[in-house]
Amino acid sequence: MNRPLADVALAPIPVPWDADQALTAVYSDHYRCLVRLAWLLVQDVTTAEDVVQDSFVAMHTAWRRLRDSDRALAYLRQSVVDRSRSVRRHRAVAGRNAAQPGSGLPSAEPSVLLSLEHAAVARALRSLPARQREALALKYYGDLSEAQVSSAMGVSQGAVRRHVAGAIETLRVVMEMDP
Repeated sequence: MNRPLADVALAPIPVPWDADQALTAVYSDHYRCLVRLAWLLVQDVTTAEDVVQDSFVAMHTAWRRLRDSDRALAYLRQSVVDRSRSVRRHRAVAGRNAAQPGSGLPSAEPSVLLSLEHAAVARALRSLPARQREALALKYYGDLSEAQVSSAMGVSQGAVRRHVAGAIETLRVVMEMDP
């Protein structure tokens, strides 16, 4: 079932669970939602899957340092956003902002990813600055509160409001221009 990230409450993980057991449970419940979030940020299925996998590996490594296992999903969300930013920075530095190899190939899950956005909306979203796209994806796709978006992005709630407002205005202009 495709549920927004905020609708899926992470059940408290019993203290005796080790990282393997806990991450297996979190993975089975949230992997697909996190991949879709990463895809919205990096616009490439393979890279999105890599970002999420790397986030789970990092969480496994840091499991003992995670003070509150109830924050596991928030940790993963923030990790996905941070790693997506790193991917975009790397692309910019490497000069690969043009077409990505494989980005035009159909996904292994076309029904999931193709249903995400209508083509005109997807083009409009790609035209947004990265931070505005992140804020929109977390707030509206992820159905997160401003506080949760703020935490995931590492910015103030005021910055989240500015990013969202700017994105909505830009989308309005772009969509009016698109026939």
